[in-house]
Amino acid sequence: MSYNNFGQIFETGEKLDELADYFVGQSYRAPLVDGIVPVANITFEQGCRNNWHIHHGENGAGDQVLLCTAGSGWYQAEGEEPISLEPGSTIRIPAGLKHWHGAKADSWFSHLAFLTPGEGVSNEWLEPVTDEEYSKLPKP
Repeated sequence: MSYNNFGQIFETGEKLDELADYFVGQSYRAPLVDGIVPVANITFEQGCRNNWHIHHGENGAGDQVLLCTAGSGWYQAEGEEPISLEPGSTIRIPAGLKHWHGAKADSWFSHLAFLTPGEGVSNEWLEPVTDEEYSKLPKP
């Protein structure tokens, strides 16, 4: 799938260069909503994925919500099977859960992302999802 027939409904945004150390491949961010619950559209080029990471929070804060809007991607929590993501897929990632998400090898991918607000909300970036790990994902 090329960018031209990607079916993106939100703005792709700017290259996410400030977080490039935490991604394999090119990603983009388009802020959509400011305020207590900021929402952004995150777009991944083919094969792009973020590193393993953990969102932290206290008393119900720090959960991440992904609302998939275009393309095809993956979500995987540590020790669990990967989940295929398509437009309309939703994922709630509890605070404290090590995970990653990104595009499939043959598709661009976009999701809206936000964190539940509250005390102690932070993000801990960990090791990359290696090419070896990524190559073991199910094939279409």
